[in-house]
Amino acid sequence: MDETARQFLHYLSVEKGLAPLTLEAYGRDLGRVIGLLNGQGIGAWTSVDRTHVRACLAELHRHGLSPRTIARTVTILRGLYRFLLSEGMASADPTAGLESPRGSLRLPHALSPAEVDTLLACSRGMTPRAMRDEAMIELLYATGMRVSELVGLRTSDVNLEVGYVSPVGKGSKTRIVPVGEVGQDKLARYLGPPRQALLNGRTSPHVFISNRGNAMTRQRFWQILRAYARAAGITRPFSPHTLRHSFATHLLARGADLRSVQAMLGHAQITTTQIYTHVTRERLKALHQKLHPRG
Repeated sequence: MDETARQFLHYLSVEKGLAPLTLEAYGRDLGRVIGLLNGQGIGAWTSVDRTHVRACLAELHRHGLSPRTIARTVTILRGLYRFLLSEGMASADPTAGLESPRGSLRLPHALSPAEVDTLLACSRGMTPRAMRDEAMIELLYATGMRVSELVGLRTSDVNLEVGYVSPVGKGSKTRIVPVGEVGQDKLARYLGPPRQALLNGRTSPHVFISNRGNAMTRQRFWQILRAYARAAGITRPFSPHTLRHSFATHLLARGADLRSVQAMLGHAQITTTQIYTHVTRERLKALHQKLHPRG
């Protein structure tokens, strides 16, 4: 990573408030491009022209990177050159007019409601750990939070009286997400003696505590969830994000509108949520076939 790229990532962090995970991904993208440019004998961003950029993108494609990753690389390069131009560090933008590759937008894999029930049933138990795990899985599915938002949730972000949580999402933006009665009950049960048992005399602002009394990490929760998925007999590709996709898919299949789902997921742009329009199309088709005289 060169100094110019570091300055740009610092700008995105401080001025744009991008999340650490997003910055990590952008850093990897820029690192790949820097390596490819060095291979072309280019050592400075101001020496890059459109031919160099196209050659880099072609090489990324040959390396087997997905169209989505290559499109993200184009986006970050455009942002880099806007930054360089605004700071007077460049006089031309080699990404101007460059088209991003278009990959097919596939509907993310989602569990069926029955699979979610089986997964939750596998986590039930009367120990503090089991109550914590059940509350985490229920809350992840009930709210559609990102796993980073779930493990970062603080007790001050929870309002059980009204029935909502306020996760801090990308760009340090806070949103309000409703929690149903089942999720409220499981969370309230965990927040009592079970959480205190895990803390073992310690204090913590975080809702979910590890077995050692520290804040739960993304990596540890993924390990826990993977074990429950195996116990539930889920053999298809599965990750914490699968429950987020399931949340959105099940809501839309039951009539929720895209704007509401966008707000609950914390998507900055409706275009991100529109990957789920397949669900609404299928629902409308089913309704037409069921209810229309000529269906």
